[in-house]
Amino acid sequence: MGNYRTLITGFLGLALLSLACTSQALTLTAKQEKHLAQARQEMGLGPDDMLKRHICLWDLSGRSGPIFNGATNLRLDLLRYKIDISLEAFTNEGAMVASLKNGQCDAALMSGFRARQFNRFSGTIDAIGALPSLKHMDMLLRSIALPQLSENMVSNKYQTLAVTPAGAAYLFVNDKRLNSLERVAGKKIAVLDFDPGQSKMVAQIGATPVATTLATAPNQFNNGSVDVLPAPLVAYQVLELYKGMEPDGGIVDYPIVQLTAQLIGHTDRFPPAFAAVIREVAADSFSSIQNALEKEAGQIPATWWIDVDHHEKQEYDSMMRAARLKLRETGYYDATMLKADAVTSSLASRPATPAGQPATHRSRLSQWVFNLKRRLPVQTINAHGGLRDFFSPTAHSPPAARRPHRPRRQPTKSDAGTTS
Repeated sequence: MGNYRTLITGFLGLALLSLACTSQALTLTAKQEKHLAQARQEMGLGPDDMLKRHICLWDLSGRSGPIFNGATNLRLDLLRYKIDISLEAFTNEGAMVASLKNGQCDAALMSGFRARQFNRFSGTIDAIGALPSLKHMDMLLRSIALPQLSENMVSNKYQTLAVTPAGAAYLFVNDKRLNSLERVAGKKIAVLDFDPGQSKMVAQIGATPVATTLATAPNQFNNGSVDVLPAPLVAYQVLELYKGMEPDGGIVDYPIVQLTAQLIGHTDRFPPAFAAVIREVAADSFSSIQNALEKEAGQIPATWWIDVDHHEKQEYDSMMRAARLKLRETGYYDATMLKADAVTSSLASRPATPAGQPATHRSRLSQWVFNLKRRLPVQTINAHGGLRDFFSPTAHSPPAARRPHRPRRQPTKSDAGTTS
């Protein structure tokens, strides 16, 4: 059980812990304090009134777990801003989701896969093969934190209050020869039991999907019940996945999905201005989260990595794009997020810079998104149905430019000529 607790810390709670366990206290910017004051006014709160909310967290160790303890530290920081959050820990993510639905929780921190049922727009960020790297995730998360996209974060009764990265998932295999789609055909691949997207993609390549949970999947891989396990890199050490890879296995050097943790709340309990503060704080935490994820990646010995040639990378891209489009047609994925129109259309229609005000008054990120459509034709965005294509015109370049920094890894011939 201790290993599972540690996995959840890295896989889901890493984003929260980066905020809560930092040596520096949480400090809001002047802009964020202004938004918070506006929210308090909208809620009819006086200057000295406490803004109280009940937040639910998924931590397999319950109240003694690292996620709950990290949130407790964050709670103390928030008291300085007259925000009093009460915390409740759940050892079962499904039970926590039920509590959010019945109104027991004002908001709940969960995996992006679970969050999709509340908001397909933000839930589609975790779409198969949609984002190439953490760099692109950073661009996207800063974009959706902008006020121009706030409406997309609301879906009837619920809204996405924050999205933070949890790292990329890779294929852990028990045979190094499983580095192509042809060789994976006929093998058993672990898939999450509540995510039909994974099962459909596995069946599409002729492999056998085996329904698992986060609790059972590692043991199934380590005891040989499944041949392939998609997992974040943090799972290598804490779940001892090297046991399932020994002696001839490895990790396919190609990220199949960028995972997220998402804070989902009731729309009527978080006014727009309050929600904006939460999103901005989450976006600002990206660097610390990225550093933690890259540290985990650097701990994996280079000998485990399995190179994939350029042709196979293109095959993976095509397969995942086809799966995304098919799931988009069924309504499982949000078409707006997949096309990435939401990232650009709102900003492209923003009011022009007032006369006499230099464009440099826009943030660097806003300027980047504002100019994005000038660099990428709209037909390119719409044709491929994926953020990978939208954010990276050279998306099919070797993944050395997309994988986390691993200093001990030596360049291969297939990496020659790539850019970072």
